[in-house]
Amino acid sequence: MAQKSDKTSAKKSGDARKTTRKPAYVDNKRGVENWKQVNGWLNWRGIEDIECVTPDLAGVPRGKMMPTSKFTSNTSLSLPSALYRQTISGEYPDETGNFRYDPQDGDLKLMPDLSTLAVVPWESDPTAQVICDIVGPQGESVEYAPRNVLKRVLSLYEQKGWRPAVAPEIEFYLIALNDDPDYPLQPPVGRSGRTIARGQSYTIAGVNEFDELIDDIYDFSEIQGLEIDTLIHEEGPAQLEINLRHDDPLKLADQVFMFKRTLREAALKHGMYATFMAKPMQGQAGSAMHIHQSVSDLKTGRNIFCNPDGSPSAKFFSFIGGMQHFVPKALVMMAPYVNSYRRLTPEMACPVNNAWGYDNRTVAFRVPNSDAAARRVENRLPSSDANPYLAIAASLACGWLGMVREIVPDSPTATTANEGTTVELPRGLLEAVSVLEDEPAFIDVFGSDFIDIYAGVKRGEFETFMQVISPWERQYLLLNV
Repeated sequence: MAQKSDKTSAKKSGDARKTTRKPAYVDNKRGVENWKQVNGWLNWRGIEDIECVTPDLAGVPRGKMMPTSKFTSNTSLSLPSALYRQTISGEYPDETGNFRYDPQDGDLKLMPDLSTLAVVPWESDPTAQVICDIVGPQGESVEYAPRNVLKRVLSLYEQKGWRPAVAPEIEFYLIALNDDPDYPLQPPVGRSGRTIARGQSYTIAGVNEFDELIDDIYDFSEIQGLEIDTLIHEEGPAQLEINLRHDDPLKLADQVFMFKRTLREAALKHGMYATFMAKPMQGQAGSAMHIHQSVSDLKTGRNIFCNPDGSPSAKFFSFIGGMQHFVPKALVMMAPYVNSYRRLTPEMACPVNNAWGYDNRTVAFRVPNSDAAARRVENRLPSSDANPYLAIAASLACGWLGMVREIVPDSPTATTANEGTTVELPRGLLEAVSVLEDEPAFIDVFGSDFIDIYAGVKRGEFETFMQVISPWERQYLLLNV
């Protein structure tokens, strides 16, 4: 077993490259530059089917599958606009317009982004996937589509001559198969034949419990060109974290979108679930999607968070100031469900504050130790259930607003900031929706259509949640009130 441990240790350092169990038709080159190259890319790999996918508001892949010949024949692809007015449970709230049976539910066009073309490694037949943008009937941008929301924010940076970069860290749980939603979730059995306990942070033994699954995660990711940096075991039982390498925000949002699907498929292959639910187990740590952020000058490539002498720049501090001022108002884009706020709880290793500090993991906005060129700000508030396009867009938008408005942050916090019961953030979904709508600056950065539709969907999800009677209510109210 020593060989497996050594291999896992190498994977955690980001240096391992897998060499076995790859299907013959696979290589790890992703995407093409234009339609002239598509036929060659598909034919060389023997691709038979194409999955054209796009994220809805929840980050769920929606789209169509078709034979390769149909994909390359200028076929017009479309989806109903109602998909962007639908809650996670499938309802269409009246507030967003009940388009399900409405003749005004017009089609939106799927426009493949060929740079995202990649093999689907878990399919038995040679299959490829491509992420699509959403446009209107005349090719106009649809501002409430999540990928377009992020593109809108990135265009604001470009107009200032800036280029942001991000590196997400995604936590998730492995869960034993469970077909009854009323039954509490349990960790799966590992290779030792036992369920893993909590408190295994950074242990190689905890990772090795699921060595064969992790092998497939790395294989599937490499085949698709997903650039995993490191993998660790986190605090919760069978809770893992994958770190992705820093790069362009749209590229990284695409990678998180694809990685979530990849992980679920790999886990099912091994007879377990993988969940990005923010708080899947009562009394256990929640799952976050920490986002590291830096900004460079478009012309010089220099990190604008640094002065020429390497000291922190005014823009660095105003970026933090924008995070402090605006992130609480955009929190619903980073914590989008009722369950998300169960994670944002005092005394549960999660920041519930609006503080920042140097290498302080108890604050919302951490500045990791680094050299000047790598100076960055880590947003520790987003949960792993968030749509990556919207979470990254919201986080970068708040920093952009801080820089253009020259907002001065509070003093850095050097002490423990997440003790006690004080919560400096919206405490629930409805409160978070309300503060999003009430911030006028968000109209320009996200668009009014997106805010209106997103808020309506979130309120609709809350109303659906309120129809469910919880075990707590049966336990404490049934015979006592």
